[in-house]
Amino acid sequence: MKIALAQLDYHIGNFDGNLQKMLAAVEEARAQGADLICFGELAVCGYPPRDFLDFDDFIRRSQDSVQALKAASKGIGILVGAPTPNPRIEGKDLFNSAYFLYDDKILGIQHKTLLPTYDIFDEYRYFEPATEYQVVEFKGHKIALTVCEDIWNVGNENPLYTVCPLDEMRKLNPDFVLNISASPFSTSQAKERLHVVRANVERYGVPLFYCNHVGAQTDIIFDGGSVVMSPDGRVFDELPYFEEALRVYDLEAVKQGGVDQEQIKDKTALMHRALLVGIGDYFRKLGFKKAILGLSGGIDSAVVAALAAEALGADNVRVLFMPSQFSSDHSINDARRLAENLGMQYDIVPIQPMYAVFETALKNQFAGRDFDVTEENIQARVRGTLLMAMSNKFGNILLNTTNKSEMAVGYGTLYGDMCGGISVLGDVYKTEVYELARYINRNEEIIPLSSIEKPPSAELRPGQKDSDSLPPYDILDQVLFQYIEKVQGPKELVAMGFEEALVKRILRMVNINEFKREQAAPVLRVSTKAFGMGRRMPIVGKYLS
Repeated sequence: MKIALAQLDYHIGNFDGNLQKMLAAVEEARAQGADLICFGELAVCGYPPRDFLDFDDFIRRSQDSVQALKAASKGIGILVGAPTPNPRIEGKDLFNSAYFLYDDKILGIQHKTLLPTYDIFDEYRYFEPATEYQVVEFKGHKIALTVCEDIWNVGNENPLYTVCPLDEMRKLNPDFVLNISASPFSTSQAKERLHVVRANVERYGVPLFYCNHVGAQTDIIFDGGSVVMSPDGRVFDELPYFEEALRVYDLEAVKQGGVDQEQIKDKTALMHRALLVGIGDYFRKLGFKKAILGLSGGIDSAVVAALAAEALGADNVRVLFMPSQFSSDHSINDARRLAENLGMQYDIVPIQPMYAVFETALKNQFAGRDFDVTEENIQARVRGTLLMAMSNKFGNILLNTTNKSEMAVGYGTLYGDMCGGISVLGDVYKTEVYELARYINRNEEIIPLSSIEKPPSAELRPGQKDSDSLPPYDILDQVLFQYIEKVQGPKELVAMGFEEALVKRILRMVNINEFKREQAAPVLRVSTKAFGMGRRMPIVGKYLS
């Protein structure tokens, strides 16, 4: 038997587009002699569809796509994910299902059992868990069908769940396992995914074919990396990361094993690719082509500009220099050099005259009060207004350049430097931004070295440095990582060796700025705990503030 895996970039709600991609893949697999082709979880409608699932028409169109694939299954099996109406009044209205189609028939439907309701996942809001299990008999083989999370409770070791679907299916003696997934990217997910697949293979002693999505759905990015694992626990093949791909495998060769094709997984390289896909799909799927951002000469805007140029093409990215009386000459020169290195259109709009108008207008009200964060924020908001004006006038979508460290502690101005349609670096700590910059420069100097080497500064007052307001980023990022990703409280952080006063200060900054993050642009998710859907905190909570 020959089995094809098709990892595709689906588009939520684009039924015609998704169907045409799958039909084309069916024909390609058929031409390569495949007996069976696998697509991803909820492939007909895209993942995660969220409250689109509440619309009856959305479910009807999903089922129409299943019927169209069924009609195309002459001589080739098709495994595809789709929502299924629950015929029982009790329980949720839908199942998250895997359909096995062949010769214009439905040979089997296996519903998903384990419904993740954590981090970015909220499946129990919509779906009823399966309580019945089957294998599909196809061309002399018994096949266990599983959907994503159903393989993530090996031997009931995951405390989130009380059942292990494959333990139930093992009683039916399957010859191999097919898993259709929508497994989002994080910098640790690729390794963890292989660990889980290997644990299943070692427990059940049969090959496992795992088919993932690729591409971005606003903030959630799918990395592909579909995998075929032999019974000996070796990676028979691993599909490309962040690319659509279709490959066909001979089942007997997979059973024999002895091959190890696991890819190297470099954190910074994967993060770089993920951000490129996130930017590109955000624009493509919304029908946008051109981007704009403010370029300051600093590291954050430089990295975003370089990513945008690579993802969209330099001709589709415009940058705005908006120097003030506090901007250093080297920052202006660094910004110009970067734009010229990338071949991007740039404009220079000094903000000092506009800032002076605000100073004059508020002179009486501010009389007797010293220069403080108020004047700094006015500068940021002038820049935000200029960028949004350019966006409105020319149709360039504004990219936000705030990094995760700044977003965490509120080191950003609402309606100023926090403006934007999508937050490119909102899940990238400042120390990781520097790693990305060096990676971007791995073959040639694109980002000026002075932008990487100089102390970071917002340049909103004379001689300002970020370290005037924040702990050093190498310390700050360690505390933030433990607090946000690892959910470590103040006692645990102090036990790790961090100063108690520093911990209290940082955690207070994080918690009192939740209102800013609530109003921020969607953040491209590259970590295990991104701001937004995956981290939901009360704005007026008192805890740790």
